[in-house]
Formats: sequence, structure tokens, C-alpha cells
Amino acid sequence: MVLLQLDPFLNELTSMFEKSKEKGSVWVTLKRSSLKSKLQKRKLSSAGESIEYRCLIRATDAKKTISTSVGTKDHQRFQASYATILKAHMTALKKRERKDRKKSTEAEKKEGTSTTTKTKKL
Repeated sequence: MVLLQLDPFLNELTSMFEKSKEKGSVWVTLKRSSLKSKLQKRKLSSAGESIEYRCLIRATDAKKTISTSVGTKDHQRFQASYATILKAHMTALKKRERKDRKKSTEAEKKEGTSTTTKTKKL
């Protein structure tokens, strides 16, 4: 597995989103990883050393797969750039229709008060 640096990964991800704009999908997965084998992890844990975990990020569009690893120092910068890319390329999503909450709660209150006044009269 070849890991790209952060900026080339974000550039490739942007191009993947642009290519799949008309037809296709892009899958992005995030996973906690130490990038070490199980044997190396056991040696480190038995020696009492702490294991530095990183975030492994993979993106694929069924033709091409790219991946990168983000450490704790670069996490904030990467997350901001990643969020910007996602917001820019999620234009095909439909906004859901929301019911007006104020009207529905006011209607429920009116119904609730009218039933309580009726029971008081009885």
C-alpha cells in the first residue's frame, strides 16, 4: 500500500469527486491504525512503550484507490481541508423537507389546553 502525503491526497480526492460528478461514487473510509504489525505492537506493549496511533484514510472510485495517514499534529489542518472538499462536492444531495416545528407544537399546545379545559368543566 502506497501512502500519499496529505496535500497530494487531497488533490487526488478532489479530482476523484470531479470525475464522478456525472456518474459514479467515491467511497472514503477512515480507520485508526498504528501502521505496525501485530508482532511489533506486542513488543512495544511488553516493553512499556506507548503506541502512536494515526488515522488511515482511504478513498476509492472503483477504478483508483488512494490512501494517506494523518498524525495528531496534522489532524486539524487535514480535517478543515477535507471538510471544505466535501462541502464543495456534495451538490447533488437533496435537501430534506422539514415540517414547521413551531406550528406543530403550537397546534399540540392548543389541543392540549382545550382538552384540559373541557375536563375541568365536567
